[in-house]
Amino acid sequence: MSFLKALETSSSGLSAQRFRMNVIAGNIANAQTTRTPEGGPYRRRDVVFGALPAQRSFEEELRSKTGPDESLHVKVLGVSVDERPPILKYDPSHPDANEQGYVAMPNINPTEEMVNLMMASRSYEANVASFNATKTMAMKALEIGKA
Repeated sequence: MSFLKALETSSSGLSAQRFRMNVIAGNIANAQTTRTPEGGPYRRRDVVFGALPAQRSFEEELRSKTGPDESLHVKVLGVSVDERPPILKYDPSHPDANEQGYVAMPNINPTEEMVNLMMASRSYEANVASFNATKTMAMKALEIGKA
């Protein structure tokens, strides 16, 4: 794998984890949102990732060995909406309460979201470390040529 392909792989992971952190932050921010434009309480969102082969030119495809490409990129395939039912909380004074006095609250567990945020953050840090290690190796390779 070339240095550039390794850097591209790490940078695709960085972009994907940044997107995941933004979605998680949106979940945390909307943990108490009872009314959305779609109607009803906010629904938790989750990011769907996929590993896609790196783009290669036609010439590289012809020269490559038969077999799987060793360079994969992370791609955000979509954002899924959680279909779990909302949590009903008794609060008859709330403007969104139903006739029985219950309010449909988002089914968001702040602890779960914080754990997901920490995992995304650690994955982001791992991609930064991989990117920096690859960059250091490339710089060392260039220094060999100077001597």
